[in-house]
Amino acid sequence: MNIIQALNDPKVFGAFFRAGSWDVWRVFLAALFGLPMTDDQLAIYRRFTGRSTPPTVPLHEAWLVIGRRGGKSFVLAVIAVFLACFRDWRPFLGPGEVGTVMIIAADRRQARVIMRYCLGLLQAVPMLAKLIEAQSRETIELRNRIVIEIHTASFRTTRGYTIVTALCDELAYWQSDETSAEPDVEVINALRPGMSTIPDAVLLCASSPYARRGALWDAHRRHYGRDGDEVLVWQADTRSMNPSVPQSYIDRHMAEDMPRALAEYGAQFRDDIASFVSREVVDACVLRGIFELLPASCESYFAYCDPSGGSSDSFAVAIGHYDLSRDMVCVDCLREIPAPFSPETAVAELSTLLKSYRISSVIGDKYAGEWPRQAFSRHNISYEQSSLVKSQLYSAFLPHLNSGKVELLDSARLINQLCQLERRTARGGRDSIDHPAGASYHDDLANCVAGLCSVGTSTTASYDRALKLLYEADTGISLTW
Repeated sequence: MNIIQALNDPKVFGAFFRAGSWDVWRVFLAALFGLPMTDDQLAIYRRFTGRSTPPTVPLHEAWLVIGRRGGKSFVLAVIAVFLACFRDWRPFLGPGEVGTVMIIAADRRQARVIMRYCLGLLQAVPMLAKLIEAQSRETIELRNRIVIEIHTASFRTTRGYTIVTALCDELAYWQSDETSAEPDVEVINALRPGMSTIPDAVLLCASSPYARRGALWDAHRRHYGRDGDEVLVWQADTRSMNPSVPQSYIDRHMAEDMPRALAEYGAQFRDDIASFVSREVVDACVLRGIFELLPASCESYFAYCDPSGGSSDSFAVAIGHYDLSRDMVCVDCLREIPAPFSPETAVAELSTLLKSYRISSVIGDKYAGEWPRQAFSRHNISYEQSSLVKSQLYSAFLPHLNSGKVELLDSARLINQLCQLERRTARGGRDSIDHPAGASYHDDLANCVAGLCSVGTSTTASYDRALKLLYEADTGISLTW
């Protein structure tokens, strides 16, 4: 029995796939499993793949760029159950080895959506329900040595499994790992070795699109519209895949925010969001193996602070100096106090650090009005508010990164925060630069380093240059240091 026959059979999945609503999905499944198509189905295939010739053999990898509420999670579950129950994977498994159908999402709560679909399909079909040997909140063990299992998007915890099918859900929105700027790519790369010993293993990645970066965009750029390519990319808007979603609902969202709605429901990658800086540029500015530099008596230090109230964001500070001989801002020290913490205790700790670098004045953002000024003044540190907002700091910081005129410490969190920054273009044409939306994303260290560069180039550097020029004018001696 192939998957289209299973969808048509009332004793298997037929009750869940009414004619009409799922016609486009049937074409995708026919393409994925290399099944014959009618002329009408071939036209649908060409429309959503950009290809002219359909596959004649089952594919081992497919990427679905589908608008929200298009039905992709349910179809992924159907594919997972079909492959788990209707394929015999035992010839490829060693003694005591089990094959894993791996459901991967940003977090376990999101992954349970597909898991609930899988369990519902298994329990609703009597012949499949008999295969269930055990189940828990995150696993379904089948009697044929297959386990359906939930995982989060981590390139560390997905290793070591024998994978017969991997389902990656909403990977365009996967949260970032602290040590990787492109965690989706790392997770995909970690999955592939686990599938290498299973000849018919299938990798399915599905998501509504976001920015033009990451694994989903890379797959679309490499494989969409390429006949004969063994990797299939299927791109379709919400209503093409699920006509039950009202057009009026989508029109309302289009009127409110066209770029967002085109991505969410039109399945179009956003062109108003771009990466602020590439990882290669940031890496070129990093002093590898140097995590902090102690105060030196010959240097004049300055600092930038990103205060926090202690409940969600970190309280961070960056300290550096200006190397006049290289015309470069050098970061000497980074401190981050993660939430939760006592604000007064954090100010006291950072004040002690600032004094160790002979700093009596720190510049920071306009957080919480007068509170930072008052808190630092109790420790004999003056706090000055920056005249630049976050986006302005980053815009001024970018040329220094691109030209290698800033020297960064080897901090994985700093590097990751800089690489995650996004440049968004608003309707009026004004750009803003910020971290991605979501509570898991932070930019405290990135803010501090961008602010530090602004402070260094606008104050200390100007002062040192003026002294140098005056000395050379008075003495006629050219200084280099």
